[in-house]
Amino acid sequence: MEALKDINLGIRFLLEIMVLVILGYWGFHVSQGTIIKILLGFGTPLLAAVIWGMFGAPKAPFTLSGFSFLVLEIIIFGLPAVALFFAEKQTLAFIYGLIVVVNLVLMKIWHQ
Repeated sequence: MEALKDINLGIRFLLEIMVLVILGYWGFHVSQGTIIKILLGFGTPLLAAVIWGMFGAPKAPFTLSGFSFLVLEIIIFGLPAVALFFAEKQTLAFIYGLIVVVNLVLMKIWHQ
């Protein structure tokens, strides 16, 4: 069972990386104009990283707990699914969203 919990934590880390990658992809592909693409492509992942680092990361200076942490998780990990959907990658959005939901449920069940 401990091995499964470790795998789930590894998947969580990969999902955190995927948040940044997907938001960057979205920023570079849904906008028009070079300046806007650069701002959204770099700015959106940076904003997500700062918010997660401030409130959601294990060593965050302002840790959230309970319902507020759950809402933050849903927003941070759910936005990439929405971004993929609007970038016309609906299948990838569904797969990513499914992995996020399973991971989040297991994180809550196993108190990780």
